[in-house]
Formats: sequence, structure tokens, C-alpha cells
Amino acid sequence: MYKVLTIAGSDSCCGAGVQADLKTINKLGAYGTCAVTAITVQNTSGVSAVFAVPASFVGQQIDAVVSDIGADAVKTGMLANEEIVEIVCDMVKKYNLEKLVVDPVIKSHKGERLLSQEGVMRLRSTLIPLSCLVTPNIPEAEVLTDLKINNLSDIEDAARAIHEQGTENVLIKGGHIMSQGDGNDDVSDGEVIDVFYDGCSFQYFREDRFSTKNVHGTGCMFSTAIATELSRGNNMIQSITIAKEFITKIIKESSALGKGHRLADFTFQKSEGDC
Repeated sequence: MYKVLTIAGSDSCCGAGVQADLKTINKLGAYGTCAVTAITVQNTSGVSAVFAVPASFVGQQIDAVVSDIGADAVKTGMLANEEIVEIVCDMVKKYNLEKLVVDPVIKSHKGERLLSQEGVMRLRSTLIPLSCLVTPNIPEAEVLTDLKINNLSDIEDAARAIHEQGTENVLIKGGHIMSQGDGNDDVSDGEVIDVFYDGCSFQYFREDRFSTKNVHGTGCMFSTAIATELSRGNNMIQSITIAKEFITKIIKESSALGKGHRLADFTFQKSEGDC
């Protein structure tokens, strides 16, 4: 049984965070464990309150799980503050957790802060260098690099900058760019491109853009799906490819729950053979 540990916040509507991560891990056939970093009061319309779990307690959760069950891969999501980032780094080094996917959750869809500025600085200096992959969206990549991203060339510059922070690989998700490029970037209108960089070359994961509000939790599930595939022994490109197909199918077929950025949820999807 492959085991994946998610270190992230709790989402009270269960569309993102730890709840979405555990559903994703289970759906992909691995066993999920968790360490909760924060309790949020949120729904698809936004986050109204955040209670950060004491950092020492986060460390105890990780210690309890990894010392007993182990972890073939780890994904981090919302880490809330500098102290939690530090304890996560300590645990990653203590247990030599090499397959670490860092999803730098900094703000919600509505712009509510989910990681302090001090936490961002600590993430850049201590946690990113321990990771095998960092998976920011466009706004997160801008925060991590202090660069403004408007087109594919900008995404590539940001990927290089994040790679220089010490990670092995970078995957910048391109969904937030609505008008692509200046005619010179080999990007088509209506296309979403996720840009992968390994320090040597770029690879592009392209998907036709389609109109939907069912996006709540997609970033969490995507990074978790990658970590799950890595836990199974797939290489990085294989893991991203499988995860990309998985999350695209969810977005296209998910139930439209909620009144805001609706849940990208697969709970009610019919399996083959269902009536």
C-alpha cells in the first residue's frame, strides 16, 4: 500500500485542503494520512476566519504518522505562518522525506491571506530547497519571485527564478492567464498551459480552456495527485501527466455545489458500470 501524507489546512466545506487531498489520494488508490495546520471557516464564496494550529502540535502530528505508518510521498498545502513552515522543514529533514511536493498556498480565490509574509520568506529559504516539486499558480508564482506574469515568457522566467530557490522541479499552472501572449509565444487563445521546468529544459502541458465555475480545490487536488503518483514510483513527467488528466476530468464532470467558486468534486461522479 502506497502512503501519502498531506500537511495542509482544513476546509469546512471539504472542497479543498486536507479533505480534498484525502479524497484524491483514496481515489487514486493510495492510503492518505494528514497533519492539519489550520482550521478555516470557509465555503465556495470565501474564507471568513482562520485558526492556525500551534506549530509544535503540527510537528507532533507529522511525527506520530511518519514514525508509525511512514510516507512514500508528502504534499504541503496551507501552512499559515513562519513557525509551521519551520516545523515542517524540521520533520522533512528528520525523516528524510525526499518526495516532497510543495503547493505554496498563499491566498484564497477571493484574496484572503493563507500564509503570512514571514511564512512566504521562510518557505522560499527553507522548505522549497527540500522539495522535489513546487506547484504555484500564477499569483503564487508572482509572490514567490516578485515578478509580474503576463505571458508564457514571463512564466518561464518565474519558473527559472523558483528553481534557483533550490527545488528540483517547478510546475507553474497557467489557468489564471486569460489573454495569452503577444503573438510571439506560440500560445493559442483559449488554451491553458502548465509550464514544467527541471533546471535544464521546459515542457508544456496544454489543455483547451473551457468555461466553468467548478474550480474550488483544483490546485490542492492537482498537487496531491502528483504526489500520489510519485509515491507509486512514477517519474515526475508521468506523475504530472496522470494528475493533469485526473484534474481535467474532475473539472469537466464534477457536481456544481456551492454559490461561489463551485466545488470541483468527484464524489458524485458515476463510475463505469453505474446505472
